[in-house]
Amino acid sequence: MIPENPYLLLTPGPLSTSKTVRAAMDRDWCTWDTDYKSIVQKIRESLLDLSHGGEAYTSVLMQGSGTFSVEAVLWTSLKPKSKILVLSNGAYGQRMARIATSMQAATVVVEFPEHKQADPETVEKTLQTHPDITHIGMVHSETTTGMLNNYAPVAALAARWGKVFILDAMSSFGGVPLDVKWPEIDFLISSANKCIQGVPGFGFVIAKKSALLECKGNSRSHSLDLYDQWETMEKDPGKWRFTSPTHTVRAFLQALTELENEGGISARHARYAANHQTLVSGMEKIGIKPFLETKDQSPIITAFHEPQSTAFSFEKLYQLLKSEGFVIYPGKVSQAATFRIGHIGHVFPEDIKRLITSMEKIKFW
Repeated sequence: MIPENPYLLLTPGPLSTSKTVRAAMDRDWCTWDTDYKSIVQKIRESLLDLSHGGEAYTSVLMQGSGTFSVEAVLWTSLKPKSKILVLSNGAYGQRMARIATSMQAATVVVEFPEHKQADPETVEKTLQTHPDITHIGMVHSETTTGMLNNYAPVAALAARWGKVFILDAMSSFGGVPLDVKWPEIDFLISSANKCIQGVPGFGFVIAKKSALLECKGNSRSHSLDLYDQWETMEKDPGKWRFTSPTHTVRAFLQALTELENEGGISARHARYAANHQTLVSGMEKIGIKPFLETKDQSPIITAFHEPQSTAFSFEKLYQLLKSEGFVIYPGKVSQAATFRIGHIGHVFPEDIKRLITSMEKIKFW
């Protein structure tokens, strides 16, 4: 008999899932059968509904982690003469830039401080300086710090200047309300094991059809050719080019059902926001301050300053909290000593209150 989970995952994903999502994986599926392919199609349609994309958009599922889907979008959308502007204020913006440069794509990277939003004025000046830029890419929820980047002004600039806009919404889609049509997003990227609360195994892209149709034959990667994956799923609805993660796919359908039952994205956002507020309030009472200003904090994950005490050790905190039934994340901020606590997944304010009680109990600094 498989034991119950020994701890709650307070991370930005993979995250704690419901028993019913995990139970959905308890059978095998044949990828050629119409019952399985109908599951894939239902997922694709649901993702479009959640994004408000309508007829102008389509969705594509891609095997692998979310980063595979980021790379698939870049391989597929960037042509030999394309030039991408990547806006970065954390590790995941840097990752997008690294992928682009490793492809030998012409890349302009504008770095902003990790505690600051991307500045639209700086973006526009960069577009003026580099008129040959064809694409703009940025991260919505930068889990390095917990920053929720305001992508709307940048998307509006991309539309005004006629650039393809790529949004890495990996850890935000499904947990933060948005509309891909306003302001217009050409390619939105996310993953099964984030705010929709599925399990790892595939990512997905919500793409503007007209932008995707421009991509035929672009990709120099066979496996990460997003256009070919989409064309296969369109010609034989629900069929993947290569072996699909069947159990993960079925679990994701269950996760989508549970999102709908909860009240949709707005209700899930409210729960995540309550988790975040409960966490920050409780941590401040024991003297631990968040890294970001309140206006920039996301409902996804929060970075906290480490206590300024020689007795503090993240590894010790991690192990003590794990023994209490919680797993947290180490820091990733380059200029400050931090640690991170996620508040997405099958997690509720009552769980966060238990965490705070445990923090008070084990406090050793």
